[in-house]
Amino acid sequence: MNALTFTSPFELIPGDPARGIVLVADHAKRALPETYGALGLPTSEFERHIAYDIGVEMVTRTLSARLGVPAVLGGFSRLLIDPNRGINDPTLIRQLYDGTIIPGNYPLPPEERQKRIDHFYRPFHHAVDEAVRGVGEAIGGAPLIIAIHSFTPSLLGRKRPWEVGVLWDIDSRAAGPLIEMLRADGNLTVGDNEPYDGAYPGDTMHQHATMKGFPYALIELRQDLIAGQDGAIAWSETLAPMVEAINTRPDIHKVMHFGSRTDHM
Repeated sequence: MNALTFTSPFELIPGDPARGIVLVADHAKRALPETYGALGLPTSEFERHIAYDIGVEMVTRTLSARLGVPAVLGGFSRLLIDPNRGINDPTLIRQLYDGTIIPGNYPLPPEERQKRIDHFYRPFHHAVDEAVRGVGEAIGGAPLIIAIHSFTPSLLGRKRPWEVGVLWDIDSRAAGPLIEMLRADGNLTVGDNEPYDGAYPGDTMHQHATMKGFPYALIELRQDLIAGQDGAIAWSETLAPMVEAINTRPDIHKVMHFGSRTDHM
């Protein structure tokens, strides 16, 4: 199937909910429904990070298979609507992204904005909620949620020094040990809330983990390291035992409300 072919707002990869883990990949795909064409953009723009998180789909599929756990993949390009944003975020539907004007998003009538929320954004989040709830019910506790994203090697002409970053808000139950394990052999430059801050009001982890008291970590992998199949598989092999180890920690399946740094923004 063509990578640009849209089939559903989400894809659920089955797994054993009793394992206690859910994987989420908001920006795994770059597809658009046929009625939207290419939003007025040349096809080449859908090879770029503005359309999706390069390499993330393969990493998530492979990690899901290795761990035997369910995963939810976003089924549409973030150029249509960004599932990893709060509903009132001004970047929910971008009109300009990294120097590219998106003609199909400008102007955007209010009814079209609502249509995209109802037909794409909400179904994706409902799928995440259902997967998280299923795991919680299976284990009788808090699910461990791991989100997979990727970032560009450079931004605005500046090289980013990290191979991987771990994002989090206040709850460090998963993120703290993961950062320690990634740094342990000294071969990786690991970002702690880099290249982005993990406290983002209304994003996927805020909605499905922070606000519910569930442990989580958002992993950012540098795109050039996972763009090919070999790199994506290698990173899934690196991450799998780390996630397994975190999953056995005594506090990891307890519901614990830490609040959010966004509460004071």
